[in-house]
Amino acid sequence: MSVAASPPSSRRGPDLGRPLVVGYGVTGRSVVAALVARGHRPVVVEDRPTDAQRAAAEALGVELVEAPDEDRLAALVAGATVLLPSPGVPDRHPVFEQAGRVGLGTASEFDLAQTWDDRPVVAITGTNGKTTVTTMVADALDRSGRPAEPVGNTDVPFVEAIDDPTTEVFVVESSSFRLGHSADFRPDVAAWLNFAPDHLDAHASLADYEQAKASIWRHLDPGAVVVANSDDPVVARHLSQLTGDDLSIARFSIHGPADWSVVELDGRASLAGPDGPFVAVEELARRQPHDLANALAVAAIATAAGATIEGVCGTLRSFRGLAHRLEYLGRWHDISWYNDSKATVPHATVAAVGGFESVVLIAGGKSKGLSFEPLRETVPPVRAVVAIGDAADDVDRIFADLVPVTRAGSMLDAIRAARAIARAGDAVVLSPACASFDWYPNYVARGLDFTELVREEVSAP
Repeated sequence: MSVAASPPSSRRGPDLGRPLVVGYGVTGRSVVAALVARGHRPVVVEDRPTDAQRAAAEALGVELVEAPDEDRLAALVAGATVLLPSPGVPDRHPVFEQAGRVGLGTASEFDLAQTWDDRPVVAITGTNGKTTVTTMVADALDRSGRPAEPVGNTDVPFVEAIDDPTTEVFVVESSSFRLGHSADFRPDVAAWLNFAPDHLDAHASLADYEQAKASIWRHLDPGAVVVANSDDPVVARHLSQLTGDDLSIARFSIHGPADWSVVELDGRASLAGPDGPFVAVEELARRQPHDLANALAVAAIATAAGATIEGVCGTLRSFRGLAHRLEYLGRWHDISWYNDSKATVPHATVAAVGGFESVVLIAGGKSKGLSFEPLRETVPPVRAVVAIGDAADDVDRIFADLVPVTRAGSMLDAIRAARAIARAGDAVVLSPACASFDWYPNYVARGLDFTELVREEVSAP
């Protein structure tokens, strides 16, 4: 099924009489600007305001309440008609308890964007792969003559992107933070890629995180397309709970029969859809197991949103990945090096190394409080580990009875240790399974430092 256009919205949307915006980061500022541009007068709460945020609020003429105490926050909640929390506001923030006491509902930038704009919306969620799949789907639509914009949990908030009249389809990277606070988000195509423990520093519990993800399918209109990874047990369980015959279901799988799957054709593995095989696996720019899952998801999502299979194949043959996501840095002295700094949870590291034959793994950083037990599944192909950062003890403990573990006190030391351990044919993979905040401000800074040091230290004769 292809989504050609959305009917005019019949939803009232949230009551924007007296909106309370909590958090004035990138998304919060876009939300406030969009509200003001449409004649609304929000009040903004920011616990740690910067001078730039104060100046932005003053320029828009909105009240910026700085780190309110309990009584002040309660008064703000009592006087509001809707709570609009920014994505970075954790569930433990007292504003949610205050809102619960008085029955104040929450809404997200997704709700606002769909209240004000009726163009088709593709939404993509999942613990891993969201950014990659979102980027590829938008590219496939562009190649098919349908101008698309990747928005949401990207550089461009959805509520800001609707100001561009040239976009035909919005491809919305949907984080649990936004989904969990959405009141009535109704994408035309709604895809759930996978699920694994994550973000327990922001969500109240793993169950809350799961329910936030599941909300992508909660308010779908008749005729919407649901895209689901039937290989993932959590996704499959929620898919089985969908009721009614008015939704179109597209399943993808790399392990078994599905609407979109991997098949053997004339002795070659190929990706296949409802109309049969459409591209050989050997033609793809990326061919690790998680790459194949992403490719099938892209095909299912993009064609549902109006892309041609030719446009999809063009994307799959040319897309070589995003920075810090199993990014190939080069091969020196018969050893390959990869930057997978974006892998901030154990599940992501398991997926990253699964397609290699022999790996020296660099792992560790700032633990998110998740179990490291899944990392044991990486042996083999992992044959040696370099443990780094605050979580080095945990990494050492998980691998110590399986493979040799070396400790390193800096990224440079880690690279030197990995180089000394690696042998011909190995891949050295930085896939930390942890956040970066012990040594770096974010995973990007960590990946950039690793990349630069590898090229300085390893590429020399």
